[in-house]
Amino acid sequence: MKSKFLKEGRFFLKQGKNVLVLSLVLLLSGALFAAGTMEQSPGATAQASQVDGTAKYVFLFIGDGMATPQINAAESYANAKVSDDVNVQHLRFSQFPVVGLTTTYDAGSLITDSASAGTAIATGNKTLSGVINMDVGKTVAYKTIAEYAKEQGKKVGVVSSVSIDHATPACFYAKVPSRGNMYDIAVQLTESGFDYFGGGGFAQPTGKKKDQQNILGIAKSAGFTYVNTVDAFNALKPGVGKVVAVNERLQDSAAMPYEIDRKEGELSLADYNAKGIELLSDDPDGFFMMVESGKIDWAGHANDAGASIRDTLAFDEAIGKAIAFANKHPKDTLIIVTGDHETGGMTIGFAGTKYTTFFNEVAKQTMSFTAFGQEVLAPYKAQIQASGKKAQLSDLLPAIEQAFGMDFNALTKVQQNELEIAFERSMGNKMIKAQVEDLYLLYGGYEPLIIKITQITNQQAGIGWTTYSHTGVPVATFARGVGQELFQGYYDNTDIFDKMMVAMGIEKTAN
Repeated sequence: MKSKFLKEGRFFLKQGKNVLVLSLVLLLSGALFAAGTMEQSPGATAQASQVDGTAKYVFLFIGDGMATPQINAAESYANAKVSDDVNVQHLRFSQFPVVGLTTTYDAGSLITDSASAGTAIATGNKTLSGVINMDVGKTVAYKTIAEYAKEQGKKVGVVSSVSIDHATPACFYAKVPSRGNMYDIAVQLTESGFDYFGGGGFAQPTGKKKDQQNILGIAKSAGFTYVNTVDAFNALKPGVGKVVAVNERLQDSAAMPYEIDRKEGELSLADYNAKGIELLSDDPDGFFMMVESGKIDWAGHANDAGASIRDTLAFDEAIGKAIAFANKHPKDTLIIVTGDHETGGMTIGFAGTKYTTFFNEVAKQTMSFTAFGQEVLAPYKAQIQASGKKAQLSDLLPAIEQAFGMDFNALTKVQQNELEIAFERSMGNKMIKAQVEDLYLLYGGYEPLIIKITQITNQQAGIGWTTYSHTGVPVATFARGVGQELFQGYYDNTDIFDKMMVAMGIEKTAN
């Protein structure tokens, strides 16, 4: 028996080595094919240039902070909503025929920010975190894929669920040494000559010191039609000219509401994408449109899985509009879906639930951490301050249960104690103070009570987090349509720019 066991062990060890070698070969081959410009692989460039047709209509969808955990969580949640079976319901874009894996490091760190990641995707160049479309010395500006598309005669649209002067959308029309220069970014928006901007508003409409000319006046003087109501948005028709369409209700930092907080009758990211298609598709040369779901990232920073999942599903709905368009123009359309980085270190798995998940716990959540802060905690704090009464966690337990489905009495003693301490810290109890660095590790700079609520909710669902910042893991890139084959393999985020250029039949010129 011992001899038989040893023989079988050697066999499986040998087979394991073979599988490992084969996996490494396949991984290397995919990386070389995807690299395109690598000197070691002259054949890759030839393959990349042999695209059947040229993409007339190009959609680039960026899920900010979205990597495979966010996608998997959304698919697991979608299945849990309709079935008790262990399964997932695939999103529209995760069923695209071509899937690649994309590295996201920037010129200064393995962990990028949205500015340097957006620069890599939009221009094919690495830069430092916080820098938009400029080199590491902040002296050389880079031309973006959107600008190339405009020079090719295409119409150009930029859509985002966060403010339109935020890092990712800015990477397609602006060049600034710091993403914080949002007024300068907005001014460059008005000078871009692009055709359609939609979604969030402007975070600094009159500058950091609020002493600059209002950006809306500058946009109107530049020939843009500005709308910020549902009725005016719906009335927009092809031929209107250049448009800036801002959501009627802005929730935080001039951003659209989280999908979980969107009220009936309010516009969605899908609506802004559909309107972009309507306004841009009348051009005989086609269009390029970048659509960002920015609050997947914001929810990840706050470790709010419920908000992240709903925004990922809304992102998929927006992609559905592009798919419907592509079905009518199959020989002319390319759709690319990617993330700029992962946010929060999200994972499916928590020590307390071991090998089990309970996504139905997340399904109980009815508002984001932001909405709870604005609509519940902030008014309660004001009420306590005005009345002089003693703040008690029990006052908020009904609202917590309504917003997150959390039954305080069903929690463990440890969880109850953590909530009590977090509540006291949110209410400013000096007896519960801690070192600043400890508070950051516990709550990431957010309201202690709200973060502890989302953490417990996530843990009960079997979802874990490692950080309140970004991580350095690769993201998935999906493609469908003309030139889709370019996007298979394992490649860098700068290669997405090169692949789009090939698919669109554009030759790179000087910046």
